[in-house]
Amino acid sequence: MFETLQKGFSRARGRLRGEVEIDEKLIDESLRDIRLALLEADVDLSLTRSFLDRVKAKSLGEVVQISAKTKSGKKVRISPADAFVKICQDELTAMMGPVDTALFLAPANVPTGIMMVGLNGVGKTTTTGKLARYLSKKGHRPLLCAADVYRPAAIEQLQVLAGRLDLPIYADFHTKDPVAICRAAMTKARELKCDMVLFDTAGRQTVDAALMEELTRIKGEVKPKNIFLVADAMIGQDAVVTAKEFHTRLQLSGVILTKLDGDARGGAAISIKEATGAPIKFLGMGEGLDKLEEFRPEGLASRILGMGDVVGLVKDFEEVVDADKAEKDAARMLKGQFTMVDFLEQMQMLKKMGSLSDLMDKLPFFQDGMPEELKKVDDRELVKIESIIHSMTRMERIDVSLFERQPARIERVAKGSGRAARDVKGLIERFKTVRDMMGAIGRQAGLLSKIPGMKQLAMTRQLKDAMAGGAMPGLPGMPGLPGMGSLSADMLQSAVAGAPGVRREKSSSQKNRDRKKNKDAKKARRRSRKK
Repeated sequence: MFETLQKGFSRARGRLRGEVEIDEKLIDESLRDIRLALLEADVDLSLTRSFLDRVKAKSLGEVVQISAKTKSGKKVRISPADAFVKICQDELTAMMGPVDTALFLAPANVPTGIMMVGLNGVGKTTTTGKLARYLSKKGHRPLLCAADVYRPAAIEQLQVLAGRLDLPIYADFHTKDPVAICRAAMTKARELKCDMVLFDTAGRQTVDAALMEELTRIKGEVKPKNIFLVADAMIGQDAVVTAKEFHTRLQLSGVILTKLDGDARGGAAISIKEATGAPIKFLGMGEGLDKLEEFRPEGLASRILGMGDVVGLVKDFEEVVDADKAEKDAARMLKGQFTMVDFLEQMQMLKKMGSLSDLMDKLPFFQDGMPEELKKVDDRELVKIESIIHSMTRMERIDVSLFERQPARIERVAKGSGRAARDVKGLIERFKTVRDMMGAIGRQAGLLSKIPGMKQLAMTRQLKDAMAGGAMPGLPGMPGLPGMGSLSADMLQSAVAGAPGVRREKSSSQKNRDRKKNKDAKKARRRSRKK
């Protein structure tokens, strides 16, 4: 979703890359790229100006050290471009932050009210269900309250969500007074010993006096400790206007941004906190009830700058992976004991983590220096591969050599999955490449593991050899991730060389040209000294 912003910051960083000194003119050119990106992403004009002014002031006043020491004592080189990116990241983080996902709690024996407000179509009811699931996992027992009396479908939807979550709900199809419904829900929560009540209130197409009056009456009656505005990240600058209006009338406790997994330009994520002062609490990243993330401004700032979000990726991974099972599976795979069953499990794990495009968006490796054609991922490829594996028998999944001995099996699987025979053959070949490579890494690491540092070296060498062969371990569908097409060695090595902090390996011809250039330079210096 942050493609527009990422391109703008990437262009600005590209202008500064390789520069030893940065003057005001170069900073102005870089900020022009960022200004255009922010405005295209629907960030408010006044917020854009204030952000750029702060970045410029800090950039001109920044004294860039050639090198610095990390906490471990290791020296690292710092370029002016690195310093500029760090300033941008700090300012973006400050604009959207700080981290504040805490809830205000009511006194003991009194249910804590959480009022969900927002316009129609922003995903308010779904987000209420997501938040209920989140609170349940934190040890709370929430009660859902269907307070949108104008849309019977909203009440029915909340009932379905409550059933899926196995949580209690209070709904009344006969009463048309939302204030009375909310009051009755608080009484019901005390009876059921629920410590939280989530009020799914009505919305409108636009902010109007009738809506605000109703919400104000509900607030006065149930006195919720938290009032969350659910805002659609796709409505751009309108999100700021809407948020300001709700905040003025209701004094928001926080904001939940939805539809960040779509093609939103990302301006709302940057603008809302700065415009209202109400902290962003959560992000809705998909349709599933588990797709609600605690807001981390530094992670979002990193993604906007094209640097990925490894912490967010690890959190996603921990949600869907059993650590003990993963460790045992890894040990078995490194012995070459890797079957199509494992392959299928990896597929299903990837699907649980969300869309491939969102997964790639969190990988720093895929943000800077990666060719554009490799960034285009297709989630349908996972479905295709799954259908092929599901069409195999149990023995075929365990022993793929059956396809070599009996080629007719390939035709049967192709027909059963609705795919071409070449698709089945291609999947089998990719699987065998990954399996053999995993076994080779395991053997090499095992032989050298007793020598300090050699285990890591062995694995690095094997991975380098794997790149030369156009494959990569640990991810299904390789060479190339599912939906990304074939990942050639040249493309991968080019991407690695172009990534931040990665030293580019020169070709032999380039090394020869450099040697000749150095010799010519030495001769020229000798001639000048003789003169």
